[in-house]
Amino acid sequence: MENSTKIVIFKNQPVRKTIHNNEWYFVITDAVAVLTDSPNPEGYLKDLRKRDAELSKSWARIAMPLKIETPGGAQLMNCINVENLFRLIQSIPSPKAEPFKRWLAKVGYERMREIENPELATKRARALYKLKGYSDSWIEKRLRGIAIREELTDEWLNRGAKDDRDYEILTAEISQATFGITPSQYKKLKGLKRQNLRDHMDDFELIFNMLGERATTEIHRTENSRGVAKLKSDAQAGGEIAGGARRNLEKRLGRSIVTKKNFLRSNENKQLKDKLNLKKKRPLAKRSK
Repeated sequence: MENSTKIVIFKNQPVRKTIHNNEWYFVITDAVAVLTDSPNPEGYLKDLRKRDAELSKSWARIAMPLKIETPGGAQLMNCINVENLFRLIQSIPSPKAEPFKRWLAKVGYERMREIENPELATKRARALYKLKGYSDSWIEKRLRGIAIREELTDEWLNRGAKDDRDYEILTAEISQATFGITPSQYKKLKGLKRQNLRDHMDDFELIFNMLGERATTEIHRTENSRGVAKLKSDAQAGGEIAGGARRNLEKRLGRSIVTKKNFLRSNENKQLKDKLNLKKKRPLAKRSK
């Protein structure tokens, strides 16, 4: 299990964090110190739990003792994940916590509006991808891929897939047949860790991924498939349809569609080129006489 301590600076104060079960956990006393300016965050936390009975009841569930590197060596410290950190913030009666509370209220309101009007969620996703530097054509493919994926997972839910493990197995079957590797192997190839694999696929990768998932959905519906074993067989068949198309294109192009490229490196290279081009375009300053 990966568990390495890192430090993030917030409001000029350090907050230690570590990865546990593939998500970030923050040292609780560090977070309290930042949000309250208390010289004794441990004491502040004890008083807070006395005031908030519901928080105190759930404390054993949300506070996770994890090994954190300190100058004196690794020590067990209570840590909290992002979801429960937001819950903790709601209980802190401090002016420094107020901006977070307003932000959480705003996010909650926006999500309620998106439930009533799903088009708003699509607009939000498009805007976020745009801010990250993705092209309009890539964004359209990615959003279409999200819709196709949701259709497929709805079919799995209605046809017998019971838990996340079933979804992982079925997804891996499609990927293996489409690209010759599983999603975990694909992420390793691209040098990714916790990032979303599909956010780092290029146009062809997205297209063949969509083809494999859309073909699988249609096979489920046509054959009225039921049970994980049949869904798995369908996933292999749907992926093989996309895999055959991929191999035909690779043969014609003389290169592999499966690539190590990812958006992180591509974006860094683009930013570097933009900086170099900007420097070249800048006129030389006139010498003063």
